[in-house]
Amino acid sequence: MPWNMNDYPASFKNFDPLLRKKAIDIANALLAEGYNDDHAIPIATSQAKEWMENASEKEKKAFKKEDPPKKDDKHDTKSKIPDLLDNDVKVYHEDGKWQVKTVKAKHAADSFNTKAEAVKRAKEIADNKDSHVIKYKENGEKQS
Repeated sequence: MPWNMNDYPASFKNFDPLLRKKAIDIANALLAEGYNDDHAIPIATSQAKEWMENASEKEKKAFKKEDPPKKDDKHDTKSKIPDLLDNDVKVYHEDGKWQVKTVKAKHAADSFNTKAEAVKRAKEIADNKDSHVIKYKENGEKQS
């Protein structure tokens, strides 16, 4: 069921209004792609929080000025993002850091100094989209 700024999942209740707006927008796009509420809500929550942490003030101001999400908004269902949402998350060592990257993504989502930190983040991402974590050793060999 799509949402708007007046009717949204209870888990969005205590969000900052801008975070809530972004989470609703992402969740509605996921619903348009065929995701059910149980998957769309945690994915949208995670992605909206990540956006809030990484977006510039200019991006936040621009998004704040956009019309609020509506239940009947149209979303591009030909996006490549759904493919990434279904893919596993890998943890590998590169350039002196442990990288966390969704299979087929162009760039790593995060990098960490320790493998433990990277695996923890990869598990969070994978759990949110019901996929798996694939771990590699520092030498590039797949860990069993």
